[in-house]
Amino acid sequence: MAERRALDLGSPAISDRFRLFNFTRRDDHVAYLWVLRAMDRLREVHQVQVDAGEVQAALNELARLHDEVPTFDGNLRDRLDALYEDGVVHRFDDASRAGNLVRYRNRQSVYQFSELGYWAYTSVEGLLAARIQDANLSRLVFSDILEDLKALAAANRAGEGEQVYRRLSRLDSVMEDMGRRSARFHVTLGEIIRSTDASPETFLRHKNALLTHMSEFMAELDRHLPRLATAVRDVEASGLASLLDRAAAADERPFMDRHERLEDWRRRWSALRAWFAPQGPGESRAEESRAGELRNATRIAVSGVIALLRQISEAQRGGVNRATQLRHLAEWVWNAPDEGAAHALMGAAFNLRSARHLGAAHEDTEQISSRATWWDAPGVEVSVTLFRSGKAPTTGLPTPVRGNPGARAALRREQAAERAAERVAAGHLAELGAHGRVLDDSETQILLKLLTRALEGRTVVAGRLKRGSGADDAVMIRLVPSGTGSAVRTARGLLHLPGFRVEVAGRTPVTGPGAGTGAGSTTGSTAGSTAGGAR
Repeated sequence: MAERRALDLGSPAISDRFRLFNFTRRDDHVAYLWVLRAMDRLREVHQVQVDAGEVQAALNELARLHDEVPTFDGNLRDRLDALYEDGVVHRFDDASRAGNLVRYRNRQSVYQFSELGYWAYTSVEGLLAARIQDANLSRLVFSDILEDLKALAAANRAGEGEQVYRRLSRLDSVMEDMGRRSARFHVTLGEIIRSTDASPETFLRHKNALLTHMSEFMAELDRHLPRLATAVRDVEASGLASLLDRAAAADERPFMDRHERLEDWRRRWSALRAWFAPQGPGESRAEESRAGELRNATRIAVSGVIALLRQISEAQRGGVNRATQLRHLAEWVWNAPDEGAAHALMGAAFNLRSARHLGAAHEDTEQISSRATWWDAPGVEVSVTLFRSGKAPTTGLPTPVRGNPGARAALRREQAAERAAERVAAGHLAELGAHGRVLDDSETQILLKLLTRALEGRTVVAGRLKRGSGADDAVMIRLVPSGTGSAVRTARGLLHLPGFRVEVAGRTPVTGPGAGTGAGSTTGSTAGSTAGGAR
């Protein structure tokens, strides 16, 4: 459960909790550890808040029992303050402890373990107290778990909330302990197997006890696993919702409300169920449970131990193992005729090759001192080509331009469709005229484009605009001076052109030699536009 809760922590919370272990990385980390041990000794006798003098007295008591306790030459308060800065302890100013005015003014400080600081201290002590000899797979725990599951189902049917809480708490503790034991045992077993090359005697001395221990554990697990799966389902059949509700009601954690306690017990039951019952609905194979996975891992470990035992026995029978091979190699190197032959022999034995050094210039050479060593100078990026082949990378031949006829054809079709829509709109504008109706967006766009051309090509005489015209393939407009001006209604507003009249006429292109911009046209119509835009 602890590792699942740790997954919910963010980066700032993780950094704050790692800061609690800063005392283990200081030069005098052993002295800090003994200070915390002294505070823990005072905590055991219910002295929660202590000052530097009380801590020193506890250190003196420990020094009479342990020769490793260091001496503190008046800097104990500095170490306590450093632990306070790391968050391991809290610091308070207690004026009631001041016996005189000077101590009152100095604000006598007292110290107390913070909750997370105490967890950090116990974690360090647990790591220091770890021993390989303690690793084991408890086979006797399965009968206790089966008994607790049966009692839990009976208590839930009888409605005994406190008994449900006791049994469920005990099962949670036992399962967490069994998970830690199994993980630690297999890690220790791997460490023993890995170190057999250096000390095979240790492995041979404990091989019989190790194989017997794992075999008995698997036999006990095989015998209890079907019963445990049935007991878990029997507990759920007694009413899982009422079971978790009774456990949450009897839970006495004051800093969690009922809903949080209920969710916590639901997570714990899911973890307990995963040990012995299949995860999916309708599945009955024991291999789907964590206990089945533990059995398979133990069986594989037994096979590995037997194979290693056979290997060590054959090596001892033949007199050849890795240790003897290394001794023979050392003898050959020692008897080599010269240093070059010795290096060649070692290179052939361990597949050693000379190192290839790569060099490249830094982007900003002025920032790197010419006297800086390779070890101190910052690194530079080296291309994969230079690293693998020793040749600098080149740009190579330019890649050919890839044609995309499909995209070009699609663009041509799109342009042709737009052009056809413009011709249709221009035809409607020439046929229906620009006044007495509302122009749509396409017709308005054609009219504005032609107005732009007419304004760009207008004729100015004596500072006054006389005329102007603009045309495309189908429509032509003319700007003619008018005292009242002209106007036209569009879908987006009313366009005005004060002082001018807009004449719209259809246009038929003239082909042949000498053809100009003139064209025959239908009856013109008038329209209006503003010089500044729509309103």
